[in-house]
Amino acid sequence: MDPIFDHQLIQTRRQFFGSSGLRLGGIALAAMLGERAHAAPSRVHPALSGLPHFAPKAKSIIYLHMNGGPSQIDTWDYKPVLQEYFDKDLPPTVQGGQRLSTMTSGQARFPVAPSMFKFEQCGQSGRWANTELMPFTSQIVDDIALIKSVHTNAINHDPACTFVMTGREVPGYASIGSWLAYGLGSENNDLPAFVVMTPQFPQGSNGQALFSRMWGSGFLPTRFTGVTLRNAGDPVLYLRNPDGINTQQRRTMLDALNQLNRRKFTQLGDPEIQTRISQYEMAFRMQRSVPELTDLASEPQSVLDLYGPEAKTTGTFANSALLARRLVERGVRVVQLLHRGWDQHSSLPKQLGNQLKDTDQGVAALIRDLKQRGLLDSTLVVWGGEFGRTVYTQGVLTKDNYGRDHHPRNFCMWMAGGGIKAGVSLGETDDFSYNIVKDPVHLNDLNATILHCMGIDHARLSTKFQGLDARLTGVEKQHVIKELLA
Repeated sequence: MDPIFDHQLIQTRRQFFGSSGLRLGGIALAAMLGERAHAAPSRVHPALSGLPHFAPKAKSIIYLHMNGGPSQIDTWDYKPVLQEYFDKDLPPTVQGGQRLSTMTSGQARFPVAPSMFKFEQCGQSGRWANTELMPFTSQIVDDIALIKSVHTNAINHDPACTFVMTGREVPGYASIGSWLAYGLGSENNDLPAFVVMTPQFPQGSNGQALFSRMWGSGFLPTRFTGVTLRNAGDPVLYLRNPDGINTQQRRTMLDALNQLNRRKFTQLGDPEIQTRISQYEMAFRMQRSVPELTDLASEPQSVLDLYGPEAKTTGTFANSALLARRLVERGVRVVQLLHRGWDQHSSLPKQLGNQLKDTDQGVAALIRDLKQRGLLDSTLVVWGGEFGRTVYTQGVLTKDNYGRDHHPRNFCMWMAGGGIKAGVSLGETDDFSYNIVKDPVHLNDLNATILHCMGIDHARLSTKFQGLDARLTGVEKQHVIKELLA
């Protein structure tokens, strides 16, 4: 898709239709709209022709992004040998001249900081996990597939976050949620195909900025951009009717506005006008569907207890996780939760403790809730950040306090649900969690695997952009991680 080229084609056709006097474009549009009006049932978010490429294992995806870079050493990548290296310099052979961020490249020393937290083997799989900070998630290790050898290209937050969501470090490309909404559509006509939530995070955390490109449609039509449910006030701005305006008046206004937009589309052929029409209509339907979605009165107390005391508090992670389940239950294709505050250059024990206290119960509850409702088999859940943290400390090191810099060489992510083999672990790192020694997994390999679980061959989902066949997984050869598949 090249918007300029497409627009030139549309302009040429418009000139031809205008001179012919037949206004064939308007006739074609009217016919198309007529077909949609009489289709039963009609899908507002239809899939592309030919998609899915094969029978999917997952119908929906919930992507839990921990923005800032969770420390793999303090969560999943257990390294007991590090206790022997406390405050000793990281061996140069381990560091190997690798790229460092400007925040630690000037340090005179690189003292090793072992994790101060308690790890235990959990579940039937015997998975090592930080049970001190993850008492809930450590109980669901047999439901998840852990990947300890994920690696990325970028070392700073902005390009790394852009990369994890779009497969590129530079802006302008479509996010994974937009690709899935574009390719597969949604089964719910009254909610967006792609919904984003940015729950609150603990005060005092180093909350890196969230960029809308992480849920943006890039070069795809803007109707595939993620719709954000706000964490305070009205879930969606301007959704309620103004004072003095009732539903029938709003419907009359939209009908008139849509008629004007269709007339303008006939003249210009701009596809964004169609997007505008569909978004107005979606907003009208969401006036009914969003209040029903966010009303938790029908949820049993046992479910609310599962998510914890903040389950009914708007904007909390627990509340967002519960809404994520309700969204996929209603046929929404993609739900994305972005939780900030995981950038711990200092005071890591305290700040990481706050982050996991805020999210641990909600994450585990989401998996349990999906599973007990029979939804986990058809819902893919992904957890991770944009990179990991260094084994050496940034700043002052003591037995109970340290910080860690950015580390793109290896970090941990996990997946669960539709199409994923539960209880497995993939990849290994060296004794310092600094280099991958077995089964490296590139982020675009992970994206290819996500698409595969959703019934998509990543190499065949593409669109023209700047003269190239652009796709989520880039132009380099990527592969589906078969060891993770059920």
